[in-house]
Amino acid sequence: MANPAIPIPPFTAAPGRPNPRRGAPARWLGLALLVLAAGSLRAEPAPRPADLLVVQEKNTFQGPETIGVYGRVVEPGRPGQWRIKLWREKVDRLVLDSESIDCRPGHATRIGSVDNRVVVQTLNPGGLITPANRLDHLIWWATCAPDQAGRDPELLTPVARRLGFDGQQQESLIVLPGQARPHP
Repeated sequence: MANPAIPIPPFTAAPGRPNPRRGAPARWLGLALLVLAAGSLRAEPAPRPADLLVVQEKNTFQGPETIGVYGRVVEPGRPGQWRIKLWREKVDRLVLDSESIDCRPGHATRIGSVDNRVVVQTLNPGGLITPANRLDHLIWWATCAPDQAGRDPELLTPVARRLGFDGQQQESLIVLPGQARPHP
């Protein structure tokens, strides 16, 4: 047996008070459209710079991650030294950092920041590559020898020798106290 329709009396507000239901259907419709639109929207990946040199792509527990170097500019008045932009693309965010790279034999250095602290890393191109320094070397090679970008740094010893590196440089990491200033 079907349920008979039960008439609902119209709501009337007390005299002198606005009707709280006035405009309610339009608000609900607008809210429903927003929810539907939000469900169909997807975050578009950031457009990558034309000069981006991808040095590492890997899958992490959070999803794919891409790291690259772009925007290489020679440090004014300092031959062999470069300013770069570092591109770290993850599923949920894009992080852009500025760094300085020294490509001169005997001075191979990467200067950047971690947690707003200045980090100075002395590198040994052509030397031992470990999981701890692999990314540093990938970034250094993409900056100093862009034609080698993304190649395994363990295989670049002959190239390092041709560039004047002996593979005997002591690697070090120095974290300086204080706040890092943003690069121009």
